[in-house]
Amino acid sequence: MAFLDDDFLLTNEPAKQLFHQYAADLPIIDFHCHLNPQEIYENRNFKNITRIWLNEGTYGDHYKWRLERANGVPEELITGDGDDYEKFVAWCKTMENAWGNPVFEWTHLELRRFFGSDLVLSRDTAKKVWDLTNAKLATPEFTPRALIRRSHVEVVCTTDDPASDLHYHELIANDAP
Repeated sequence: MAFLDDDFLLTNEPAKQLFHQYAADLPIIDFHCHLNPQEIYENRNFKNITRIWLNEGTYGDHYKWRLERANGVPEELITGDGDDYEKFVAWCKTMENAWGNPVFEWTHLELRRFFGSDLVLSRDTAKKVWDLTNAKLATPEFTPRALIRRSHVEVVCTTDDPASDLHYHELIANDAP
């Protein structure tokens, strides 16, 4: 059986039936995310997996950062100006110590569902995952809006700065079909 297969967390037949027949294709209502409205509006491909997974600044994933800090990763490789590949390798090393943490499962579910990879992140798989994900991120199917559409997202609620003027939200709303 593959790591985190299609029946992940579905431990009996009624659960599998309910999920696969009724829930799996429902739209996503994302009431808390770390997506950057400017990136959604501009709809440019991400430079690499570090930029989408470990994004620095207001929209970064503080859950991932907390794990890295607990794992002793230098701040330069978390929110600092370290090299993107080195940041990614630091994340892969952190995953080696995160078994049982929900972030470990979220990370691998994303790797499987979006990138089609069942590899378990580690320092040994870092280069292979880096190459695989970055090749896909360079395609039109991996722009922010394409990923949102492919995920059947109906509503996205971002975690903006309270002082934000919501300019990019207005632009996105005006861009909507």
